[in-house]
Amino acid sequence: MATAATPRLKSIQRTALAMLVLAGVVNYIDRATLSVANPLIREELGLSIRDMGYLLSAFLWSYAFAQLPTGALVDRLGPRLLLTLGLTTWSGAQFLGGLVGNFSQFFGARVLLGIGEAPQFPTGARVARDWFNPRDRGLATGVFNSASTLGTAIAVPLLTFLMLSLGWRWMFMIMGAAGLLVAVVWGVVYRNPAQVDLTEDEQRYRREGDPPGAREKLTWREWKLLFRFRTTFGMILGYFGTIYLTWIYTAWLPGYLEIERHMSVRSTGIAAAIPFACGVVGSVTGGWFADILVRRGLSPVRSRKYPASVALLGTALFTLAATFTESNTLAIVYISASVFLVYVTSTCAWALTSVAAPTNCTASLGAVQNFGGYLGGALAPTVTGLIVQATGSFVWALVVGAAIGTLSAASYLFIVRDPITADAMDAIRPVQAVPAGG
Repeated sequence: MATAATPRLKSIQRTALAMLVLAGVVNYIDRATLSVANPLIREELGLSIRDMGYLLSAFLWSYAFAQLPTGALVDRLGPRLLLTLGLTTWSGAQFLGGLVGNFSQFFGARVLLGIGEAPQFPTGARVARDWFNPRDRGLATGVFNSASTLGTAIAVPLLTFLMLSLGWRWMFMIMGAAGLLVAVVWGVVYRNPAQVDLTEDEQRYRREGDPPGAREKLTWREWKLLFRFRTTFGMILGYFGTIYLTWIYTAWLPGYLEIERHMSVRSTGIAAAIPFACGVVGSVTGGWFADILVRRGLSPVRSRKYPASVALLGTALFTLAATFTESNTLAIVYISASVFLVYVTSTCAWALTSVAAPTNCTASLGAVQNFGGYLGGALAPTVTGLIVQATGSFVWALVVGAAIGTLSAASYLFIVRDPITADAMDAIRPVQAVPAGG
């Protein structure tokens, strides 16, 4: 009979998820400030659409490359310390964004924002692994991952209101101050499992269903060995297309509705929020569905990769449908379906990290996957901006995004296979140095 979570564990789970959602909402509102204020910033600082593409990508490049050390640090030092430092760093960068005077200063603030935000989702993956049984991790992942689209849904109307009421600079500074407050809450309230005196039943619940020989601390050798398995590369390639499509919408949806669909700034603030509200539902639905598949006998890896692949293919198809419809109403409907499905994929991808590697590699594998995803995310705003500037339309930019999404869906289906186990890692012998003259 499966062990159930004790009332104390359930309280810890609810509190941890609530704080992760709060931090994630702030995280994604901060990312969206530049997109929402795009026209006003371009006018005040004299920037072109191409410049905005580079500026939007500055955050994404630093965020992508910061993932590689950050995941390992989360696994070694724990979510409490890393997310506290991350929140403090990115919120300070966000505040500085309201004080910039030129392109170079803005670029630097966005780079620092990306470095600071890097621990957020590897932390979430590790918290789900630390406090939830494998049969419950999908929904837990869906809940914390929903913060990404919930934050974006809240961001457009909230930031539009702040921008029109106080100006875009105060919008940046207010959000920076809010993030610093959340950093204090996380650091004071959250505890890693080693910092809690858990009972034997609580320990059993946490680990029941995990592969034997669980380890708590990550070694450098284990981190490097992740790159010896095809599952790691399948997840990298799959998430590349997931985040590429996500960031087409995150970075350019307001601009698309204003430039291509000729909607006003005020109307865009409402219309752009609808798809991301659908994304909240998609995120939770993806995790719930993955848990259902596990309980019905599908392996943990397959319960994640199958819905991830199918949903990502659906995202690509609905993106094409939105591209070629003449109706603004239908375009919002199709984009809403795309965002719903891409967040099903995103949740399943993060849920995959909690079952596809040993316990002590969870945040590391998640961060490596996120690195691949945000290489796609970093390219999306720049490529989209360049295509729009060259063609005067978003059509080919969206077609390219749909094609990339289709290839990434195939990666989940055909490249991701067996989970990475501690035994499989231990079976890989270190490369022996060849003696001189041998």
